Amino acid sequence: MKSVFTPVRPVLCAFTALAMTGFPAHADTLVDNVAGMRFERDGTVERFAALLIDDDGRVARLYREGERLPREVDYRLDGEGRVLMPSFVDAHLHVAGLGLATLTLDLSDTNSLAEAQQRIAAYAADNPDRAWIIGRGWNQERWGLGRFPTAADLDAAVADRPVWLERVDGHAGWANTAAMRAAGVDADTPDPDGGRIERIAGGKMPAGVFVDGASALIDKARPSIRPEDRDRALQNAQDLLIARGITAVADMGTTMQDWHTYRRAGDLGRLRIRIMSYAHGVEDMEAIAGPGPSPWLYRDRLHMGGVKLYLDGALGSRGAWLSQPYVDAPKQTGLPLLTGTQLRNLMSRAAMDDFQVAVHAIGDAANAEVLDAIAELDDTYTGERRWRIEHAQIVAPADIRRFAALGAVASMQPQHQTSDRLMAEARLGPDRLDGAYAWASMERAGVPVAFGSDAPVETPDVFAGLAAAISRTDADGQPVGGWYPDETLMPAQALAAYTATAAWAGRAEGRFGTLEKGEWADFILLDQDPLTAAPERLRAMTVMETWIAGQRVYTADRD
Repeated sequence: MKSVFTPVRPVLCAFTALAMTGFPAHADTLVDNVAGMRFERDGTVERFAALLIDDDGRVARLYREGERLPREVDYRLDGEGRVLMPSFVDAHLHVAGLGLATLTLDLSDTNSLAEAQQRIAAYAADNPDRAWIIGRGWNQERWGLGRFPTAADLDAAVADRPVWLERVDGHAGWANTAAMRAAGVDADTPDPDGGRIERIAGGKMPAGVFVDGASALIDKARPSIRPEDRDRALQNAQDLLIARGITAVADMGTTMQDWHTYRRAGDLGRLRIRIMSYAHGVEDMEAIAGPGPSPWLYRDRLHMGGVKLYLDGALGSRGAWLSQPYVDAPKQTGLPLLTGTQLRNLMSRAAMDDFQVAVHAIGDAANAEVLDAIAELDDTYTGERRWRIEHAQIVAPADIRRFAALGAVASMQPQHQTSDRLMAEARLGPDRLDGAYAWASMERAGVPVAFGSDAPVETPDVFAGLAAAISRTDADGQPVGGWYPDETLMPAQALAAYTATAAWAGRAEGRFGTLEKGEWADFILLDQDPLTAAPERLRAMTVMETWIAGQRVYTADRD
């Protein structure tokens, strides 16, 4: 079987920890002469000057400035005055999607339909043996197109074979005529439950874009992904994340194929990052983990502890479920992907076996429905459930207090605010933006806020997320003064959301995320202080070194 992917060179070489550090795997190591900092979930900052790592790779002790350091250690590293802090925990991304995106056509940086068409045509010409052209990242809002692209637009670039391209948010796909023909989709194909086929105006013929559940109509016809492609994709994803200082992630939507990929890597000693896995629905949850959450495997590098459910789509494809119609599409309110009964049944099925439930909800109606479901289930499933709502982008202000009262985790992505700002204004209008991307309101109400990237929807760049969180401005400094600036966070709050709270939100406290004694010594070294850096400096900041379990796994090129 031919692969649908183009091989690429990994971002980093796959060295073993020993080869990269020169340190044996079992030895006491002291990292001193550092500007150390760690964060509690409430944003409290603790400073320290040295870190002692035991022979298992865990934190043995932190030393404050002026404290006497141990004289006899196996290895000592001079931190050269650099900042040492816990490595980042991305509370929401898609590991397989991030890796596979490195092997396919990427349109995420295209600025017009014409540019995308040129990129697609060039990719097809460079890959004549590919039966299908597969890719992702298109965004009609970024293109200023004012409409969805069509099959005819795609036929103009490639007409001789199927092309199937996922939208940047993953909630819509774009097919050419050959792809629709291969999938058997035509004017008689009905909209599936939880999905919408965009139609040519005035008729029933599919126009080429398939929203949410309708994407499965094309997906089923595309070639399957080979295990070796999945393995290479995982390696690439790990390289990308480690170079950015991210050593632990919540993988939202782990499929059976994904899990096997992670297990293969773990069995071969190639799984370096820590994956808090949330299954792609209850069926995969049961098939992978069985009657309860899996053990933590490979020295706390893999664990399936929850399930990911989808209640609505995304704003960009108008699939987010709103309580009122879209301002720019008055006949649409979005797509609830589950009924209230279905949602509660699935949440209950997971909770009865102590799986953590994470529900995708972007629109205000979707968020309200999840909160209603949590309120109903809370009496049955007692204890600290840590119900998670993923994205929580558009929330009615009154519902923010309900998040707090129910102890629900708001798993949010700061980069979405800067990417979505103009679109959100167009979709909702100025009068419905209170409670939109409301990080500070959540924090003030006492809601646990965990930050992530949603990669590959956004680049897994924590510094860009931090800059957005503390300024509400994009890379160009727009809008001046920040977009709804009352929702900005203090730097320590934002850093806590990317470390301590992100780990806690995945039930991983005590294992990593804070550099507490006994946790794994997962940390990064920086040449600047992220607590004092201005937004533009934050966006330019890079990780100098990344360490996992007391072993250096990445060093930046200092030349």
